[in-house]
Parts: sequence; C-alpha cells; structure tokens
Amino acid sequence: MPGSKAIGIAVIGCGTIGRIRAVLAKQHAAVGWLGLCDRDENIGRRLATDVAADMFTTDVAQLVARPEVDAVIVATDENEHERPAVLAASAGHALFVEKPLATTAAASRRVLDAIEAAEVDAVVGYTQRFRRRFLAAKARLEGGAVGEVTTVVTRAFMNRMVPLATLRRTELRTTLTPMVVSGTHSVDLCLWLMGDKTPERVYARSVDRVLGVHGTKDATLGVVTMADGTLWSMNISWALPTVWPGSVYGLEVGIVGTSGVIDIEDTHRDLVLASEFPQGGGYEPEGFAPDAMRHVDFLTSYPPGDEYAGQFWGPMREETNAWFARVVSGLATPHATAVDAHRALLVCLGMDEAATRGEEIKLQA
Repeated sequence: MPGSKAIGIAVIGCGTIGRIRAVLAKQHAAVGWLGLCDRDENIGRRLATDVAADMFTTDVAQLVARPEVDAVIVATDENEHERPAVLAASAGHALFVEKPLATTAAASRRVLDAIEAAEVDAVVGYTQRFRRRFLAAKARLEGGAVGEVTTVVTRAFMNRMVPLATLRRTELRTTLTPMVVSGTHSVDLCLWLMGDKTPERVYARSVDRVLGVHGTKDATLGVVTMADGTLWSMNISWALPTVWPGSVYGLEVGIVGTSGVIDIEDTHRDLVLASEFPQGGGYEPEGFAPDAMRHVDFLTSYPPGDEYAGQFWGPMREETNAWFARVVSGLATPHATAVDAHRALLVCLGMDEAATRGEEIKLQA
C-alpha cells in the first residue's frame, strides 16, 4: 500500500513474461513477499525455485486471498486475464494486467467495471510506452512542437513466432488476431501519443494466406477517423518468416501536425548482428521451437529488453520498477490505465469487425 516500506506481490502466470516480472520483483528492494500461481505446476514450481518465492499455488483465489498480498501481476495467456483480474480487484489489490485487458469487449468491460467498483489503481502492460524514443516524442507532442496533430501513419512488422507460439496453447483462437494480441501495442502507443482524441470510425481489410490454417490472420490494414477528423492509418503484419531478423516487433510511426512532424523509426535496423552461428535470445517461449534459426538479428528488437550478466535490462525493467514505485509511493507514471486498455481493445476489435464486414463501421464508445 502507498507509504509502506515493503510490499507483497502476487504473480499469476509464470510463463515468459511472468518470469521476467517475478525476477524483477525478487530483485526490488520494495518487495518483501512474493507469491506465484500457474495452472502448470511444473512451470510454476520451477520459477518459484529460481526466485525463492515465498509461496506457490495453482489456485488463483488462494493466492489473491493471502494477507501478505498488496498488489497483483496478471501474466496469464491473453484469453485468461478476466478471472484473476476480477478476483484481485475485488480483493482491493493494486493491479498490473498484461495486455490486452481481455480479448472480448464484454470481458474487458467486466474487468474494467470490477476495477472501478473496487476503486483500485490498475495499469496494463503496454511496455512500448517506456522506450526512451516514445517518451521523448510524447514530451514534445505535449509541448506543442508539431501543433495540432492531423495525420498519423503506423506500420508494425513481426515474424510469425508469436502467433505460432500463442495459438498452440489454446483452441479459443477466434479473438487471437494480429490486432488484439500484438497490434494492440501500436494502438495504445499511438492513441497515447495523439493525446485527447477519440476514435470514431474505422475501415479495414485483412488477409490470412499464411496463418489462416492456424486460426488467425496474417495482417490487418485500416484507417481510423477520429472525432475531430484526424486520420490514422494503422497496419500490422505478424506473418513474416521466422528468420526475419526482428525479434518480435519493428515499428514505424509518423505524426504530422499543423506546425511540424515527428517521424519515429523503431525497426532496430541500426544495430545488426550477422553470424555463421544460429542466434538465440529474445522471444523464446517455453516449449516452442521455430522451424528455422536466425543467423541475422536486429539487436534490441525484443520489446521487453535484453539480458546481460544474469539480469534483464530495458523497457520492461523500467516499466515494472516504475510500477513498484507507483504502488509504494503513488508516483505518477506513464503506464496505460485500465480505461486506456479498454479503449485500445475496442479499436482493435473494431478493425477486425470492419475487415470482416468489408465496410466502414462506427467504433463502440
């Protein structure tokens, strides 16, 4: 709780991202107690051993009810955020939910309602907000450097490891689209950079020639019209070959205003490694092996950050540690709120719906 010298953290979901957050919690001076939960006991107990956790259980309700818990990290698969988030909010705990808040509008609304009813502080894991270049751009935009924003162009490229690794864990694939799972990062980032603008209408199209057999789409391209007439082109493909050098995300954002422009390249092609040896590191989910190894890497392209000397460095470390400070002292941080995340999901779902219908639609409020 704010003002406390030590806090108790519960991490629900001990996979790739849950592990990173749990390790950072164990290393942080403000964290005095750490509890873990995962439905897979082997994965959970392995992490519990590695971080010397104070508790492990497969029962979410049991962990959330522990008196030591002050704040909860929900790092389960995307389709499974609702129950632990609602339980944690109802128990009065501060919340950190990995993106997206949920994968359907109804589930997201229920999570948001639970958070607002309990009046708890809740943030969502949109790690891109903690990259230095985007923070610098946000500061200049807020300072009026480009005047009134009129046009935004966004392009995201990803190799197909994320959809292949994500989809194999579930049969509930209809909402696991490139927009909802990964495009949501770009949506949140651009809405945040644009500031006080309301998405109103969207037209989009999708293609599924590569990943359709796995139950998802390859790419979605759309145009969003804001309530004030600002135009925003948002495009994502997560079907690039597994040997694509970008370890997950490559992003370009152009923001044009009445008095200037900010052009952001976050493709990581400025730091390239080419080797005769296969390159690992970056995105390596448990139990998933790509069909080919990369010999070229765009270093720093793994959104959470990079490992050095047994520690994790980069945006996810800054994001997680800033959240601990937020919980302990009430520090103002750039985190996405639950309201931000619900709005981002509605835009993503709207793009998917518009692509399915083949016509412009009005976005949900």
